[in-house]
Amino acid sequence: MPYQTFEEVVLPHIDAAFNYARWLTKSDADAEDVVQDAYVRALRFFSSLRSEDARSWLLTIVRNTWYGRFPQARGANQTTVYDDIAHDRPDDGLDPEALVMQQQAVETVQRAVQELPADFREVIVLREIEGLSYKEIAAVAGIPIGTVMSRLARARERLLAILGPSVARTVESS
Repeated sequence: MPYQTFEEVVLPHIDAAFNYARWLTKSDADAEDVVQDAYVRALRFFSSLRSEDARSWLLTIVRNTWYGRFPQARGANQTTVYDDIAHDRPDDGLDPEALVMQQQAVETVQRAVQELPADFREVIVLREIEGLSYKEIAAVAGIPIGTVMSRLARARERLLAILGPSVARTVESS
C-alpha cells in the first residue's frame, strides 16, 4: 500500500467522529472538544494505524477520549434534548403536514435514543446511524461481538418501550 497522509486517511471521517461524539456527549460544544482531542491523539498515534479501517480506529479514539474527559459518562443517563437539524433529512416531496409529522417523528426518536443508558445509546448510534458492522462496533467499544448483539437487542427493546405501544405495533406490522 502506498504511503498515505493523515489528511487522506483520517480527515474524511471527521463528520462521523463529530456525529458520534455529539450522540455520546449530548452537546455540540463538548462534542467539538472531544473530536479535537481525538484528532490530536489520532495524529500522534497515526503510525499505529494497522488496518484499512481508519473510521473504526478513529471512532475508537473518539470513544476513549469521551470516557477520558467525562469519566462519569459510563452508565450515565442524562436527559438532555438532542437537536440535530443538520442530520434531519425530510423528504422534500411531502406536503407541509406530512413534513411536520415526519419532523415530529424524528424528534421523538432522537429523544428516545437520548434516554437510553450510554452503553445502549452507543451501540445504537454506531449501528443505525453510522452503519458500522457488529465486528466494527465490537472493535470501537472494546467488547465482544456477542455483547454488541445483546446490547443492540436490549437497546431496541428499550427504544420500543420508550416510544410506546403505537410504535411497537407499527414496527411489528412492517
